[in-house]
Amino acid sequence: MTTPSTPLAAALALSTALAAAPALSQDSALSGTLTIFSDMSNPAPRAVMEDMAARFDEMHPDLEVELTIIDREAYKTQIRNFLTANPPDVANWYAANRMRPYVAAGLFEDVSDLWAEPEIAENLASTKGAMTLDGKQWGVPYTYYQWGVYYREDIHEDLGLEEPETWEELKANCQALLDSGRKCFAIGTKFLWTAGGWFDYINMRTHGYDFHMALTNGEVEWTDPRVRETFANWRELIDMGAFIDNHQSYSWQEALPFMVNGEAAAYLMGNFAVAPLREAGLGDDQLDFYQFPAINPDVEMAEDAPTDTFHIPAGADNKEAAREFLRFVVSADNQTRINAGDALGQLPVNSAASIDDDEMLRQGFEMLSENSPGGIAQFFDRDAPAEMASVAMEGFQEFMVFPDNLDAILDRLETARQRIY
Repeated sequence: MTTPSTPLAAALALSTALAAAPALSQDSALSGTLTIFSDMSNPAPRAVMEDMAARFDEMHPDLEVELTIIDREAYKTQIRNFLTANPPDVANWYAANRMRPYVAAGLFEDVSDLWAEPEIAENLASTKGAMTLDGKQWGVPYTYYQWGVYYREDIHEDLGLEEPETWEELKANCQALLDSGRKCFAIGTKFLWTAGGWFDYINMRTHGYDFHMALTNGEVEWTDPRVRETFANWRELIDMGAFIDNHQSYSWQEALPFMVNGEAAAYLMGNFAVAPLREAGLGDDQLDFYQFPAINPDVEMAEDAPTDTFHIPAGADNKEAAREFLRFVVSADNQTRINAGDALGQLPVNSAASIDDDEMLRQGFEMLSENSPGGIAQFFDRDAPAEMASVAMEGFQEFMVFPDNLDAILDRLETARQRIY
């Protein structure tokens, strides 16, 4: 099998059918050709995609699987063209509002029938909201990773602090940390998006997933009193001095030493921060994780968990085989295999799958599979259109440095909302 990572025209020309192999099953119901376009071009994801396509090919001897892998950045600029002009049977993309333009244009197939099947309905329940627009499901997820609060367990123990479950407990812990001469949270906002994580969590904990999605979809004014309430909660931490100083000067990586050195006790971040923290010398007896605590007790807990997905283009030729491939992708066995530490190293979307023996992954899997009834958001810069995300995250960073500028910031965001949407 060859899977060239090239621009689309060359990739289409070079795409090669997977070599025939002995069948793993006698199921020959599927026939013809199944074409898959993938953006999994980095080495580890590419190997996962090639292996997954090869195994599906072996399972169906009368089906020829053709896999084309396109450079990830090139894929983003080409997807609308190939969905319109020469659609494959299966294509990679992203969940929630990132798929909305293709749903609205009629370019993605409605696969709600798959989500009605008990195996998917029960085991993928936590991700259903991320795949749902207009009451229908438009694809399936294949991997995600948790966000949450990574913290210095040893420092918390020294100060007699427990993992906070409420906003008041978080603020009380924060005050104890400040009194000990430490900052509560490391953060680097030089590249803006990290501030988006704080807005996501405080907004979802204050008003819930549905309100957050309505806001990122342009349906709520930024000057709405409910948005102001979110910023008022955020300001409680800012006014305490919870965050490291001059965070606008640091990238997220450059802020890690504050936590490693014990100058700050926690970091709201994605699971990708664990490896560099461990590499910097923090052991599992020093590092732990907790779910961002509740603010409004009447709001169900929702999480940021960026989710990568597979879709069936509306113009696909072999939709029967494509549906079967989507079932295969989300099966428990496949989810265990592709998300293992020596593969994607992330979280399986199927709650019946197994995960690697890693403390942080176990906690994230439990949180997303069992303790996130409110929904799964994709992160601010995926849930909002790119232009709105850019303007808003500039405002978030400005607010963290100059909270008295809130009125001007919200007016600016509202003006952008009216123009962009």
